[in-house]
Parts: sequence; C-alpha cells; structure tokens
Amino acid sequence: MTDRRDSAPAPDYSHTLNLPDTPFPMRGNLPQREPGWVRQWEEQGIYRRLREARAGAPKFILHDGPPYANGRIHIGHAVNKVLKDMIVKARQLAGFDAQYVPGWDCHGLPIENAIEKLHGRGLSRDEMQARARAFATEQIAQQMADFKRLGVLGDWERPYRTMDFKNEAEEIRAFKRVMERGFVYRGLKPVYWCFDCGSSLAEFEIEYADKGSQTLDVGFLCAEPQRLLLAFASASPLPHADLVSLAQRPIYAVIWTTTAWTIPANQALNVNPELPYALVDTPRGLLILAEALVESCLQRYGLTGEVLAVAPGRVLDRIAFRHPLAHVHPGYDRLSPVYLADYATAEDGTGIVHSAPAYGVEDFHSCTAHGLALADILNPVQGNGVYAADLPLFGGQSIWKAAPVIIDTLRDADRLFATHAITHSYPHCWRHKTPVIYRAAAQWFIRMDAPTEATRGIFATDPAPRSLREMALEAIEHTRFYPESGRARLRDMIAHRPDWCISRQRSWGVPLPFLLDVDSGEPHPRTPEIVDLAAEVVEAGGIEAWSKLSVAEILQRIGDPADPARYTKSTDILEVWFDSGTTHTTVLKGSHAGAGHDSGPEADLYLEGHDQHRGWFHSSLLTACAMYGRAPYRGLLTHGFTVDGQGRKMSKSLGNVVAPQEVSDKLGAEIIRLWVAATDYSGDLGIDDKILARVVDSYRRMRNTLRFLLANISDFDPAQDAVPPEQLLEIDRWALARTAQLQAEILAHYHDYEFHPVVAKVQVFCSEDLGAFYLDVLKDRLYTTAPKSLARRSAQTALHQITHAMLRWIAPFLSFTAEEAWALIGHSPSIFTETYLPLATPDEALLAKWARILAIRDAVNKAIEDERAAGRIGPSLQAQVTLTLPPEDHALLASLGDDARFVFIVSALTLAAGNALAVAVTPSPHPKCARCWHWRADVGHDPAHPHLCGRCTSNLYGAGETRHAA
Repeated sequence: MTDRRDSAPAPDYSHTLNLPDTPFPMRGNLPQREPGWVRQWEEQGIYRRLREARAGAPKFILHDGPPYANGRIHIGHAVNKVLKDMIVKARQLAGFDAQYVPGWDCHGLPIENAIEKLHGRGLSRDEMQARARAFATEQIAQQMADFKRLGVLGDWERPYRTMDFKNEAEEIRAFKRVMERGFVYRGLKPVYWCFDCGSSLAEFEIEYADKGSQTLDVGFLCAEPQRLLLAFASASPLPHADLVSLAQRPIYAVIWTTTAWTIPANQALNVNPELPYALVDTPRGLLILAEALVESCLQRYGLTGEVLAVAPGRVLDRIAFRHPLAHVHPGYDRLSPVYLADYATAEDGTGIVHSAPAYGVEDFHSCTAHGLALADILNPVQGNGVYAADLPLFGGQSIWKAAPVIIDTLRDADRLFATHAITHSYPHCWRHKTPVIYRAAAQWFIRMDAPTEATRGIFATDPAPRSLREMALEAIEHTRFYPESGRARLRDMIAHRPDWCISRQRSWGVPLPFLLDVDSGEPHPRTPEIVDLAAEVVEAGGIEAWSKLSVAEILQRIGDPADPARYTKSTDILEVWFDSGTTHTTVLKGSHAGAGHDSGPEADLYLEGHDQHRGWFHSSLLTACAMYGRAPYRGLLTHGFTVDGQGRKMSKSLGNVVAPQEVSDKLGAEIIRLWVAATDYSGDLGIDDKILARVVDSYRRMRNTLRFLLANISDFDPAQDAVPPEQLLEIDRWALARTAQLQAEILAHYHDYEFHPVVAKVQVFCSEDLGAFYLDVLKDRLYTTAPKSLARRSAQTALHQITHAMLRWIAPFLSFTAEEAWALIGHSPSIFTETYLPLATPDEALLAKWARILAIRDAVNKAIEDERAAGRIGPSLQAQVTLTLPPEDHALLASLGDDARFVFIVSALTLAAGNALAVAVTPSPHPKCARCWHWRADVGHDPAHPHLCGRCTSNLYGAGETRHAA
C-alpha cells in the first residue's frame, strides 16, 4: 500500500493557524506621518485633556528655562526640550498633574543686534522697541513650530514670554521686592564691559578664550628717592655715603602688565606688604623688583645687576613714583603712590602691580580703600572702546589699536624695559566672541555680602536678616542635583562671585524705573511709588508705555510738584538674566498663577545645560533668595552639550552641524527623541549620521516587537477573554513577573530622571526576554491552539498586559509610536491620560526557577547550533534532545512535563538523571507535521489528515491539546 504522504503534496494549512494581524505597520514612515499626529494633538486639545485627566492629582512642575527668541532651533535646543518633555510625560504617567508651560526669553542685546543688522544703527528707542517686539514674536512662532514637530506636549496655546506686559510688570515688582530687602545699590566700580554690546556684562555673560597680547615691563621713576633709600636702609644696612650718591641716580619701580592700554589711566602702584623686594643696581639705574624675580627680570631686560638691599613691601607704603609719561606730556605729570595689597605676588612679572582703578576690581578696591575719591578716578575709555578725545597723546584712538602706540611711546620715553608677544586666556563676550575689559561705570548692583557704606541698599523697608551669599549657599544644600557634581560647581560660583551688576545701557528691556537727581545722582525720595507706577503703566501698555512717559508726567502721576528739570529719567534696563531669573515669580506666581503654578516659589525641577550653573540656575537662585530667602527649585538637572561622533564641537566650518529639522524630515523626530533618551546626557551628547543609523536600527527592533505584540492580541478582549492569574500557564506567569520586575527598575530610573538605562533595558527586554525567548516559545501556542482555548487566551492575557506596560514605558521617549499603538488598543484619547500599569509583585521564586531554565536552554541552543553548523540538522524543531541533569535541575524541568519541549523549541525532549549537565542532540527520525512543523511519530495517525500530528488534529477537529506550563 502506498503512503499517502509520499503520493500527494501536503495541503496548505496556513488558513487554520491563528496568524497575527494588525494595522500597525512594520515601517513607521515617521517623516510623513508625524506631522499628522502633531495636528491631531492640537485639534483634539490633548494637553487640555491631560490636565482634565489629572484634576486634583499631586502637581509636578518643571519650570521651563526660556530659550532666546532669536533664530531657528538647533540640536542643542532639541536635546533640552526633548529631555524636559520626557520628564514631564514620565511624571504624568506616574499619576502627577505634570504641567509644562513653555517660555521664551525676549529682551536684550541679541535681538537689538538683529534689528540693527536688518534696519541699521541709530534707531530711536521707540522704533527699536517696536521692531524688537515684532521680531521676537516672529521668532517665537518659528521656534514653537519646531518644538511641536519634536513631539513636545505643553501649553502651546498659552506659553509665557518675558516680553508679555504682565510679565514685564511683575519683573518690575520683583525688582522692588529685592530693593525692599536691602540688596539694591548704585555704585561706581569696574564691571565687565563689551564694546560691541555698548553695555556692562554680568559674570554669566563671560567666556574665556585665547587672546594675543604684548607684555610690557615699565619703569616708574621714584619721586622721593631719599625716602625710598631710607626705607631700604631700615631693613638692610646701606652706608650713609652710598645713600647720598644713590639718591642722585634714577630709581625705578618696574611693573609688568599685558594691558598696555591701561597705562594712561595709572594712578598707583601695589606691592605685597610681606613680600621681600630688592633694590638692584643695574646699568639703567636702580630697579625695585620682587627678590624672587630679580634673576628672571634681569634676564628679560638683558641687564646685569647687583642686589644692594632687601626690604619687605610694607616699608614702601605711600612712597610716590611718577607716571612713566610724566616727562613726555604735562597731562601725565602726576604721582603714583605705593599702596599695600595682598594681590601683588611673586608668581610672575615683577611683583609690583600697576593700578588703574577704573579698569580692575582689585585696583579699584585698593585705591578707594587708600582714600582715592570716586570723582578722582581716571576713566578715559569710552563705552565704544575709544579713548576720550582729550586724553593726551592717545585721545580718539581705539584702545586695541593704541596699545602698540603706547608701547612705542614708552620706548621713546626710555621707560620700556621689555616687551614680548604672548597668547593667554582672556575674558570675551559670549555673544560677540570679542575681548571685554573691566571698566568703571555708575551701575546698579545687587550686593552679595553684608552692607558697607558704599553698598548700603536703597529704600530697604524690609531688610533681609542675612546676606544674599549666605542664603544662597544654604539653599544649595537643600537642593537635589542631577548629577550630584553640579552642587559643588554652583556652590563655588556663588561663594566667589562679586556683587551682581544688573543694569544695562540698552533700549529693549525692562526699565530700571528711576528718576535721578541731576546734581547728586541720587534717586527720587519717592522711588517706591515711582516703581509701583512703572509696573502699573507697563502692565497696561508694555515697556514702550513707560519709555514714552516724561519726567514731568511721572512727577504729576505721583503728585510731586517738583521742577522736572531737577531730575533725569534713567534709561538703563534690567539685564536679561534678571528677566529669566525672576520667572519663578513673574510666571509661576504671576502670569500663570491659577494654573497650578501659584502654590509657592519652588518648582520641582529646573533643567538646562551645565553652562547654566553660571546662568539661569544662578540668577534664579539669587533673585529667589533675595525675595523669599530660598531657592526657586527643589531639584536641578544639567545636561551636556552636543558634539559630533568624534567629540568635536559643532561648527559650520567643520561641516558637522546636525539640524533637527533635517533629521525630522529625513528620519523622523522620533529618532531624535530616541537618540536623546538613549544617550547619557550627563556628558556631551554625540550625534552624526552613523550614530543616527544605529538609533534607527534600535527603533526598528522595538517597533517590530511592538508590532508582534499588537498583532497577537488583535482578537483579544480583556473583558471577555482574560484568564485569571491563578489559571495562567507557568511561562505566562513568569513573563508577567519579569515584566513587573523590569517595570520596577524602569520606574526607579524615571524617578531619578535617568533615560538611557530605560532604553537599554527595554531593548534587552525586546530582544532577549521577548524576542529570543518568550515570544519565540509562544508562537506555537498562539498560532496552533484553538483561538479561544485556555492555552491561547493565557498567552494573550500576558501579552495584553506586557503590551500595555511596554507602551507606557516607551511613551515618554517614543511618544508618536506609543500614541499610534494606543489608538489600536486604548480606550482613552491619549496614552498620556493613563498611568503606569499596576502589576502584581514579582514572584521571586518563579523568576529564579526560570532563570535557571533559561541557562539550561542556552546550553541546549549551543548544542543545537553546533549540530546545525555541522549540517546534521536544520531548524531546531528537527532536533530531539536528551538532557542529563543533576537532581535540582531535573526536578525543575520535570515539573514542566511534556511542555518542556516547547520551551526548548524541539520536537522531543528526554530527561535523564546525572551529576552534571549534558546535552545530546540527534535529528528526529519522524516526519514533519505540515501544520505545526514538529517532527513527530504520530504524524499521519489519522488517515483523514495524513500530514498532521496528533495535537494538530486535536486542536482542529477534537477537544484541543492541554498545556499547563508552556
């Protein structure tokens, strides 16, 4: 009799299988489809629905550090906004009312510069303000569209802008509060000054870069030689006859400097009181040098010399020297007295510091401490970097161009001992990348320490009990830092920073609303009323309305009959760091009060790049401490900068700039989001085409896993089909225990704002726990058992929970993909209205048992792979395996019964007792079932279905097979 299996081809049984089905496509087509989801979020008002879904829930507030409203967003902006979005969404899913109000920084110099490039210089204040407001509005609209395209959810219908009238007014009120607390004073002192800005700069606005300069050693001729020689004689024996003859020779105090342009403004010399200074006899005269530097100085000057005497610096106190150009022009015929100062050292130079008090903080303090009146400080450098026209010899010249002229003039005057070119680190404006100087100017300051006569605050009606520095340092200790290293960085900056110069000489910004006495420069005695008036006017009509008010109108509004000619209206503005630094009150308690932001000055989190320790974090801390005595945030998170794949800074000249708009158009914004999430943001974030290609591969793996899950629960209704936990098959219970275990880890990472471990663990879960094991094992049961069988519904119950859990895990970073999947299985308008899936506590014993089974499975897989490589078997189902196991392992696998073969995906598994693990693999001698592809002895047992095995005929035509473990 002929075997029917040999005489006729096997029929196609694919229609009898429960093959997966889902409209969730394998390819995301992200660039084409993402804009539609963005529109859908807007049309459906998803952000508003999220707020409704969390009504009454505990609030989580991440306060947005406002990007500047100027230019298209770059990849650094994308990193920042995506990080914020992921945190807010993760907290939303954790059950918080996680609100996010995006904001923009709108005032200040960069916008003025942009307006001047577009419309030229010399615009009136009114025209500059009008054009700047319109320009910022355009920039915000453009940036907002870019941020939305990245999938960032927020209150886009009601963002905050520092130029909104309400916020401008609240900033003036914040300034008044700082003033009432006694921190505001007006003073003349050197501040960083940028000639391109035409304004003072804060510490935050300074960066250091290399600059070429000429060093110069300059001799100051002693005006009191006998007094000087007696001073040295008091410490070193000098014969009286020598004193007489030495007094007839020129005696020079030699200084060393890298700023030739400050020499015309010299007014003193500084020596260290404890440092030994030598009187050196040379062919050019007697030189005064730090003893430790005599040899190096003489070598630099090309001179030989003999040390005649050594004396501590303190004996030189108040001895007068002449300006080095005194004999060249009568305008320099003045004395430079010696002042004692600890900052003069013997580390380099000559040990003697030339002091130009208008151009150095230490020089300023030294001179004023020794009695130099503020009115007598020489300040010939104008705001544009040009010497005043009446400065002798160099008037009308740029200081940078005048430097070599000054050196030549000193050489001709026989006062130049040496000059050399050097490259050194020098402060630059972080906007213009140009060198800045210290320049004395009358400015408004916020003092850091206890008040002195010079820094006593004006109109302090409610003085703070402690200094601002003390309060800020204490607040830092009560703040959480992510990473922790940020604490020391911010602490050091606060501990050593000078008083904060808050005034700027620009047009586009919130005014410092003062009327100043024309003669004394003092503010009007009713300044608090004037500040209140300014806030009222600005709230109604913006800063433009205040700009248009005359002195007479202001006096009239406050009911002061004084002659308007007695006062001048200040045209200074508050620097932009005060704008953004007070958003904790102008926004959280101001324009967005009533939206969950008015519970107090503290936000849960501020998040910015690590450069903001010296920027927004810093200014926000100082203003909040000045106003409230505490930080405006409970936590600070910092991220690194974006670099290319080689770690290089992005630069147009290098051609390594990655534009987020181009990535979104080519690969999808989801790829940017996944790259941000997968990268350790605590350091620099590398990005290039190769890195993005790896991210795309990672995305595809996760998407394909998600697609498999969705496809295999497409006919599953949890309300009707879910299997009770106690009836689930053992491997399904393991899968849920593993899911719960992983979820606990993921939520812990999310709690600490850690994303790259989440991405890594989800990837491993998809590829190893699911792809390489559970889903691989599950396919047979899902496809071959009866559609509504307990075995299949048990698997679907587990898969349904895993899918829901996984969608919530990935939603913070793969927001578009999660929403796309949610539309297929969810019952709410957005996955972000949901919370993390509640899962049962992991069964640790079950997890341990299956961890061992998986280890044994790895050994079996290796043995099968060896046989496949040798060509003795094909697929693993062709194998029959004999496992020799020690007693504990034997018991583990024996507990699975015949289901054990499904765990190893083999057609037959035999267990044998032994002392150690051993695997024997042989090819099955039996035929292959045309439906389930197992090689089984019972294939053809039913003549009506000669190509089917026993369990397939049972599943199709009988009671169905019974599974209990896998």
